[in-house]
Amino acid sequence: MLEYLAAAFSPLNIVFALFGVAAGTIIGSIPGLTATMAVAVLVPITFSMEPGSALILMGAIYTGAIYGGAYAAILLNTPGTPSAIATTFDGYPMAKRGDGDLAVSVACLSSVIGGLVGALALLFLSPPLADAALAFGPVEYFWLAIFGLSLIAALSDGDFLKGVIAACFGLLLAMIGISETSAEVRYTFGSQTLLGGVEVVSALIGLYCIPVLIDLVATPERHLQPPEAQRGFRLGEATAELIRNKWNVLRSSVIGTFVGALPGAGGSIAGLVAYSEARRSSKKPEDYGKGEPGGIVATESANNATVGGGFIPTLVLGIPGTPPDAVILGALLVQGVRTGPTLFTDGASIVYTFIFGLLLATVLMLPVGLMIGRFAYGAIVRAPKSALVPIVAFMTVIGAFSIRNSVSDVAIMIILGIIGWVAQKRGFSVSPIVLGLILGRIAEQGFVQSWTIGDAVGDLWGQFFGRPLSLVIIAMTLITFCYPFLPQIRRLLKKGEAPPADEVPQVGKGSKIGEIVSLVVFAAVGITVIYQSASLNAEAAVFPRTIAIGMMVFIVLALLRTVLTGRGHGVTLEGSSLRRIAVPALMLVAVALIPIFGFALAGLVMGLGLIIVAQHERMSPQTLVILVVCVAAVILSFTFGFKDLLGVPLPDGRWLG
Repeated sequence: MLEYLAAAFSPLNIVFALFGVAAGTIIGSIPGLTATMAVAVLVPITFSMEPGSALILMGAIYTGAIYGGAYAAILLNTPGTPSAIATTFDGYPMAKRGDGDLAVSVACLSSVIGGLVGALALLFLSPPLADAALAFGPVEYFWLAIFGLSLIAALSDGDFLKGVIAACFGLLLAMIGISETSAEVRYTFGSQTLLGGVEVVSALIGLYCIPVLIDLVATPERHLQPPEAQRGFRLGEATAELIRNKWNVLRSSVIGTFVGALPGAGGSIAGLVAYSEARRSSKKPEDYGKGEPGGIVATESANNATVGGGFIPTLVLGIPGTPPDAVILGALLVQGVRTGPTLFTDGASIVYTFIFGLLLATVLMLPVGLMIGRFAYGAIVRAPKSALVPIVAFMTVIGAFSIRNSVSDVAIMIILGIIGWVAQKRGFSVSPIVLGLILGRIAEQGFVQSWTIGDAVGDLWGQFFGRPLSLVIIAMTLITFCYPFLPQIRRLLKKGEAPPADEVPQVGKGSKIGEIVSLVVFAAVGITVIYQSASLNAEAAVFPRTIAIGMMVFIVLALLRTVLTGRGHGVTLEGSSLRRIAVPALMLVAVALIPIFGFALAGLVMGLGLIIVAQHERMSPQTLVILVVCVAAVILSFTFGFKDLLGVPLPDGRWLG
């Protein structure tokens, strides 16, 4: 082992690990650039390297990208990577109250600990964990997805019915396109654009980031309030938070390691499950979602633990645990390295050098992550709104495009952002929508396969409820689902005790009518799905039809509650509505201009328009020129970087051709 340790800690491999962590962190922090893309973009430079060094570099890029997604989640309320979804729940509220620097440091420390636990599990527990992962069949994956959906009760902003309706809407969004179980086209309404379905990362960017931009331009207040004095990295406070959450970080790291070892599960599920368990086991679960550092600890330790966990089936079984693992597996095959049970004996020098290198990269993530995080926090806090809005808007556009090189994905991202903003104003949280969208395909695939097997053997009930592992997951789901309702149950047992003010739905002028209208819109979606399901085959129709029927039941219950109580979610809008409308309008105009004028010029037009929309105070001509030049320089730099460095085929436009 010592020779492998010495090989991993050679000067050249230390440089590779340091470069990989820094590059991965920067790429992962940009909305739309996932860990998979970070690894895929930099894979070609590893083909001429030794296999051990190549693995160290790719592992460092991967682990850095997973952590980098926390920056945008905390400072912009936009998950930089899908695994950072749950980081937004408490990270952004912490940043809004002035603790963004502390949130970044907590995320960094948690990521390091989670990454170390995952890497150590890869070193010592690979064979047994790989065998445990093989015990998961279709029905276990289905119940695991339902376990993730049990987080709805905690993310519904005090309105469980609306949370379930929003989650059902997200599940139905995931059904658009070609069915993975029967290859039948569904719910595209004849559109070629929707054949590929709704791209998850683009949807995340739209649902989380666009509403923030819409509200950001409406008032002159700053995005984040700068601290009164320089506070450094706040490592002491961050360390104290981790000590306070010691069981949380350990439990979440173990969850992340095991979920990462399940082929196809990934960091997003691990983060959501860990967050759910952290909230359930907390003495003050009501603090979660309002800026509780424990939420960041759970998510970031879990999603970074999936790096080591995901390599377990990749190296031991040759089955990629996560999408980045699939890219890395392909790179290894190009180099002639064959993964499988014999790799740990025949290729011990490669695999153990890599594992020690992954441990090295995880440790290096602490100084690199803190320094980059400090820079990111300072830049976003100090940036004027008229510079921040156009730059972030352009990042969302180019990030959404680069995933599938599709302008249509950008348009869908903006439209979903508008839907997300309207839904939030009507009391529907976007987090359940995102949960449904991410878990929809996993849940459907497991459900349909289990349903088909159960129907074939004549034991449908036993297929879903007769397997011991399934029963364990079902029990955990019921506990997690019911736990947030304990305060309400206690109040029911104590007659006459009124609910807290923050659990009473807001009532405003016209709120009852608005509530009914919003529920009717969701009902129209459900009815459309049920109607169109009649023309699909059984495998393609059974899951979306079941979800749509369930959604209709909850809509009826919500309508009855509204009619009987007269309560609805009141809408209070501060600032300029015209400025709000201008943000998505300018972004859609830019999308329309991309095929004609190209990405750079369309982005400059959008950026100039958003500068005007976001600027509330008069500024001198000199200041305005400096602002325009800086924004234009950033837009052109991003365009050059994506096109010439990352190889994204950005359109030049017909006017140049």
